[in-house]
Amino acid sequence: MADNNNVMFVRYKLLKKLVAMWKEDSLLDKIDSMPYKMYPRNQKPKGRCCIHKERAVIKYKTMAMLGFTMQDEHSEMDPLSSYVQRMMQRERVEMQDGAVLHVMDEACSSCVKINYEVSNLCRGCVARPCYTNCPKDAIYYDKNDKAHIDHDKCISCGKCHQVCPYHAIIYMPVPCEEACPVKAISKDEYGVEHIDPEKCIYCGKCLNACPFGAIFDKCEVFDVLKKMREGKKVIAMVAPAVLAQFGKPIAQVYGAMKAIGFSDIVEVAYGAEETTRREAEELKEKIKEGQPFMTTSCCPAYVNLAKKHIPEIVKYVSSTGSPMHYTAIYAKEKFGEDCVTVFIAPCASKKAEGFNDKNVDFVLTFREIDAIMQGMGIDIESTMPYTPEESACVDAHNFAKTTGVFTAVKHQLGDEGLEGVVIADLHKKNIAILKAYAKTGKCPGKIIEVMSCPGGCITGPCACSCGGEATRRFESEIKKK
Repeated sequence: MADNNNVMFVRYKLLKKLVAMWKEDSLLDKIDSMPYKMYPRNQKPKGRCCIHKERAVIKYKTMAMLGFTMQDEHSEMDPLSSYVQRMMQRERVEMQDGAVLHVMDEACSSCVKINYEVSNLCRGCVARPCYTNCPKDAIYYDKNDKAHIDHDKCISCGKCHQVCPYHAIIYMPVPCEEACPVKAISKDEYGVEHIDPEKCIYCGKCLNACPFGAIFDKCEVFDVLKKMREGKKVIAMVAPAVLAQFGKPIAQVYGAMKAIGFSDIVEVAYGAEETTRREAEELKEKIKEGQPFMTTSCCPAYVNLAKKHIPEIVKYVSSTGSPMHYTAIYAKEKFGEDCVTVFIAPCASKKAEGFNDKNVDFVLTFREIDAIMQGMGIDIESTMPYTPEESACVDAHNFAKTTGVFTAVKHQLGDEGLEGVVIADLHKKNIAILKAYAKTGKCPGKIIEVMSCPGGCITGPCACSCGGEATRRFESEIKKK
């Protein structure tokens, strides 16, 4: 689900620049000039109408990197330095309306306004199935007998697209809307996309889908760096998916995190062992009570899906906490209640979960950590290797990939014949399957492992690697455990 595209390269290049300024202690002094330096007068715009638009987009993207949304803007005349000052004074990024994901509307102005269009492949055929099947009489013909669509009448039903024998009518999706599995994104009266927090499950699919980089997740990078500068004991709680991220020995990666300024590191796989123990015991109890099946609860995007869109399945969701939850409790016990816990994750949904967990102070993503390393000039290969004090079994590390949670619970129970269902990727079809299980109370297995991303957490929307590359990296590192 993580995606390598130019939008993400530009986004994290921007964050890298901001971190470099922070390191030099020049963020407040230099930030106002950054949009002008990135797009000087003689530079041609890249995908937008003019450099003035590009500069405006950079301003709002910079605001997002500082942890602000459009709702935080008091005046369009406020310079970026004013947001740096506000960031320095706050304790934590607030979530507007409980939303982790938000749209920077200045960047969301180039999306398609229509879904169907007739291409030059139209042959003006005699059959005219597009015309005869259109329920709104939106198809008309020019003097050359070529079909056209009257978009004032068109309701985007797609009937013409389906029946054209030449496939001349093309479907143009709105990428973020197409990616969202729960229809949480829609346009307002000005054509700008908005995310409905009542529907959003924070799966993050829209983050990589938007071709203009208009969608952002809540960013707490500078809040964490600020705590480090204040001399706080900042503890990195690193998700098992880290094994798939940086293409370097894991001890070197942890060494690089120490070089950033983390006081110590705890692998979240350590907390996954507690999740395994509790979830296995809960499953045993539920089956004994006669419950037909139980679903896992590690993926917060799935938990949000259940609560917001499939209320019938909530009673089947495990009440066991996630590995992050138990790791955070352990970190506070080991390092003291005044330590600052930072969960490092491959996804945006963990930011929502972390915000509501009293033991988790901040959440950063792997992409943000990578940008911090680059901004600080940290070379992973040159750092002093570091190995956390705690160790965890292979099953606990395998929580990061598809089948990992199910396999760990099965091994914990000592029941190799335990039947389970694995659902990886919360797209519309898989959501329909979950709804069917909830409605009928029937499932081909006793446990359903649900993960929002294909392949599991290792391919999360905020991961540094994707697809087969992520799987290969993970399998290579897990063999060393």
